[in-house]
Amino acid sequence: MPYFTRLILFLFCLTVLVESRKPKRRRWTGQLEMPKPSHLYKKNLDVTKIRKGKPQPLLRVEDHDFTMRPAFGGPAIPVGVDVQVESLDSISEVDMDFTMTLYLRHYWKDERLAFPSASNKSMTFDGRLVKKIWVPDVFFVHSKRSFTHDTTTDNIMLRVFPDGHVLYSMRITVTAMCNMDFSHFPLDSQTCSLELESYAYTDEDLMLYWKNGDESLKTDEKISLSQFLIQKFHTTSRLAFYSSTGWYNRLYINFTLRRHIFFFLLQTYFPATLMVMLSWVSFWIDRRAVPARVSLGITTVLTMSTIITGVNASMPRVSYIKAVDIYLWVSFVFVFLSVLEYAAVNYLTTVQERKERKLREKFPCMCGMLHSRTMMLDGSYSESEANSLAGYPRSHTLTEEDQQDKIVVHLALSNESNTSRKKGLLKGQMGLRIFQNTHAIDKYSRLIFPASYIFFNLIYWSVFS
Repeated sequence: MPYFTRLILFLFCLTVLVESRKPKRRRWTGQLEMPKPSHLYKKNLDVTKIRKGKPQPLLRVEDHDFTMRPAFGGPAIPVGVDVQVESLDSISEVDMDFTMTLYLRHYWKDERLAFPSASNKSMTFDGRLVKKIWVPDVFFVHSKRSFTHDTTTDNIMLRVFPDGHVLYSMRITVTAMCNMDFSHFPLDSQTCSLELESYAYTDEDLMLYWKNGDESLKTDEKISLSQFLIQKFHTTSRLAFYSSTGWYNRLYINFTLRRHIFFFLLQTYFPATLMVMLSWVSFWIDRRAVPARVSLGITTVLTMSTIITGVNASMPRVSYIKAVDIYLWVSFVFVFLSVLEYAAVNYLTTVQERKERKLREKFPCMCGMLHSRTMMLDGSYSESEANSLAGYPRSHTLTEEDQQDKIVVHLALSNESNTSRKKGLLKGQMGLRIFQNTHAIDKYSRLIFPASYIFFNLIYWSVFS
């Protein structure tokens, strides 16, 4: 190529290069643009957008079929269990159940989850990985309600070790049935159990066991209940058989509760005892004070009925007799008998006064005698006593008309001979009136009723306590 042609081509290329490097002129918009700070043009390097290649996952979840248990087709896989009881929330006698919050942990080995690692001793995951791998299908037998806590997220933890061992933990609140025996209520002890079992896998596929024996069950020292004293927690295990599916391993969390008696002493036993003692007051009231003794008896009976109704309202309707029923109904019988006692006293007093009225109508001369003497003729004297009062020996027999006539004469003479003693008896007149107005049944009841009730209490507390 000639030298002149090369020079023209070189100048053309140089001109094009210079024009391309010149800044382009912006179109005029009528506004002046201020220059921006130079640091705003500098963009920080986002390391998340730098791709260094797809990382290799340590857990090869996608390479295996986790719908089948580990070692499928081989021997049963052992699954260890331990439990930490966080709280025993409530015990319901009416529903016969209990509510418990606990941490449930499972231990097993799945070689499909093994991963090579020289630095990580384990890897911890949340509940999202649980849906992608195999986990034991443990459920609570005789459970009424149960749920896994999900605040602020699902309370589930999964920890995988390099050799394939897995720890699966969850926080659960469960309400389960408890068969209670109230024959000694409220002096009773109840034993309840929470049962765990695999739903689908029999003992040939999955073997449930307590990981550390009795040490597998741990409880919080702050666990307490208002009405019960927790005496003991312990674990047991046995096989459960279903006719349609076979044998399954079942684990038991057993705990024994002792009921506090002090609450029932204040609310039930003490008021019932006071009502019984209050009914005895009528034995010391004048038998002619009918309104006082009747109202007292009715009040104590109604109060005992209220106590019995209140106790049974908070209890299940069992078909057997409870210890508290025995005490309350015996107390009710004592109160009711005190009412019947006054009914008997009132009836006998009416019969006695009717006889005295007839006797006064038959012998008008008795109107001048003291009332205290006429009351002695209550018709309760035998024939021999009537003869002795008239001055005749007991063997001598008189007719009824002669007997009554002689008694009147004898009492009149005795009244005249004892006029000198009247002044000395005026001081004890009030006491004599009390005893004269007291029936013999009232006198015996003052001793029999308290003695019988004390004897009943000794037998009751010695048997049920």
